[in-house]
Amino acid sequence: MRKIWTRIYSMLAGGAEQDADIRVALTETLYASPTSLAIGAFAGFLLSIAVATQAHDPVLTGCAVVISLIAVARTISATIFFRHLQMQRARKHRIWELAYELGAWAYAAMLGIFALMSLLRSDDPMVHILPVALATGYAAGIAGRNAGRVQIAIGQTCLALLPTALGLWIEGHIGYQMLAVVLVAMVIGMAEITRTTHNIVVEALRGKQEKSKLATKFERLARFDSLTGVENRMAMQMRLGELFAANSKSHDALAILWMDLDRFKEINDSLGHMVGDALLRTVVQRLLVTLDGRGHVARFGGDEFVILCPDMDRVTAHQIADEIIASISKGVEVGTNMLAITASIGIAVGPQDGRDADELMQNADMALYDAKAHGRNRAISFTWSMKERMHRIHEIETGLRRAIENDELKLHFQPIFAIESGRIAICEALLRWNHPSLGAIMPSEFIPVAESIHMIEPITDWVLKRACMIAREWPDDVRVAINISPASLKSGSLPQTVIGTLMESGLPARRLELEVTESIFLDDNRYAHQMLRELQQIGLRLVLDDFGTGYSSLSYLRDYRFDGIKIDRSFMNSVATSREDQAIVSAVGLLARELDMEIVAEGIENIEQLEYARKAGVENAQGYLMSAAQSPAVITDMIARNVTIGDAMASQLRDTVAKRA
Repeated sequence: MRKIWTRIYSMLAGGAEQDADIRVALTETLYASPTSLAIGAFAGFLLSIAVATQAHDPVLTGCAVVISLIAVARTISATIFFRHLQMQRARKHRIWELAYELGAWAYAAMLGIFALMSLLRSDDPMVHILPVALATGYAAGIAGRNAGRVQIAIGQTCLALLPTALGLWIEGHIGYQMLAVVLVAMVIGMAEITRTTHNIVVEALRGKQEKSKLATKFERLARFDSLTGVENRMAMQMRLGELFAANSKSHDALAILWMDLDRFKEINDSLGHMVGDALLRTVVQRLLVTLDGRGHVARFGGDEFVILCPDMDRVTAHQIADEIIASISKGVEVGTNMLAITASIGIAVGPQDGRDADELMQNADMALYDAKAHGRNRAISFTWSMKERMHRIHEIETGLRRAIENDELKLHFQPIFAIESGRIAICEALLRWNHPSLGAIMPSEFIPVAESIHMIEPITDWVLKRACMIAREWPDDVRVAINISPASLKSGSLPQTVIGTLMESGLPARRLELEVTESIFLDDNRYAHQMLRELQQIGLRLVLDDFGTGYSSLSYLRDYRFDGIKIDRSFMNSVATSREDQAIVSAVGLLARELDMEIVAEGIENIEQLEYARKAGVENAQGYLMSAAQSPAVITDMIARNVTIGDAMASQLRDTVAKRA
């Protein structure tokens, strides 16, 4: 018997040790069905009143009154809890649990006492049977209804049945005593049933809790960036949609700051991804400190971040962007590395800059692109002129892809005259494009676009083949010069293309000049340098274009032994009046002669410039003073007629007078 009560005690103690969330859920199960609790209370009320009426005993009447009051109070509390379940869940579940526990024990105790008093104070079998049936039936219902809280269920069972069993035993009748033994055994059996049911309920709740935690974890993984802890692209787009919808209805401003770290890839590649990751985390921390709750940060991908600032105008958005740039430009210490980092930011403010969330994002990205193009480390706000430029660029991109097929590209040639002989020595091939809808587009505009969309190679191939085919009709002493984009040198196929073109056209390699700018040396691309040497080995001529601008270095002339140099037009503009320009042109001329390189002065537009080029020892001259770029037919005719500098100047003068007239 002692072991049995020890087991019951352990079940009571174990039932009290639950996780907080599970305990809250178990408390709710106590109030889950106020209807069943009300039915039990109503049954207790009726039967107790019936017994009191039958026995005419003041003690039993008092017990009946107390039972009725407790039943009413429990029914009211269960109804209130059920109606306010969600509100009470997080704050007062312990109070409601205690209220239920006290009410349950009080009600069960009163049923047990009522049965005991009925057996002791009356000889009427009808008075006996009703309280015993009430206590027994109530105890049976407790095992299932209150299984969520073991101590309440077993406590109620004991309080209801043990006094009843005691009364039956004291009454003395053999049948009553046998029923008392059954009730004691019933306490033990119902305790076991309650424990088993409780374990099932707890396991179900624990499984539900684990699923809920797992769902929360996956939701966080889906919405937040695992590296920096801020929202990811998906969550940002959802938040943007919500904010834009809310702000568009109220006509409040919504600012988007699209930020990109400048040259982050260089840091990531040179120092490793661990340093890059640490840098990104530090940047996010600075963003959050700088914003101080004024916006929401999301990592859009890589080193790009989008900051959403509701209820913010353009001026305030610019101020925040400047604060962010200043914060990041202070430098970041990662381990032993002190990293100098800057950021570029594009700003778009809705609804002025976009009719919907997607358009607003596109325009912020466009502003970021503009900030990058204007030197980085700055914030630029979107303007609709950017949209127009982007539309134009898009049209150029689209048009370039079909320009060759549709025979829209044309070659013109500008003659380069030998100053001493006056004859045409070289013709520079210049590409022209007449877009079907945009009209004539200058190479300075469409060539960078062609490089960005990887169309420069097919265009270069077309220019090489077309220029060589035309040049083969010229005399052997007239060369053709073609500008080569640095992007063409990165592909690796240029030497093969040149060889194939020379073989197909029959043009001798010595009559082909490739003009390259100093920008090809900035990337320190050894493969490109090797290609230049291979091209020279073919026998063609290599000319350094725009010499004197950018990152000029005499080591280029020493290492690559160019065949010619072209002095940039910026030095020829004021050469007649500027001592500095005169000194530079003279020095370049002397340098070229000593290195056995031919020199070309481009941008010759007046007689004074031509005369100074002659005095400086410049061999060749190119410019509008002699001739603009001409069609293949015209340039071929000029060469055939052996047009000299004087002839070309006279022709240009006549054309100018005719245009003015």
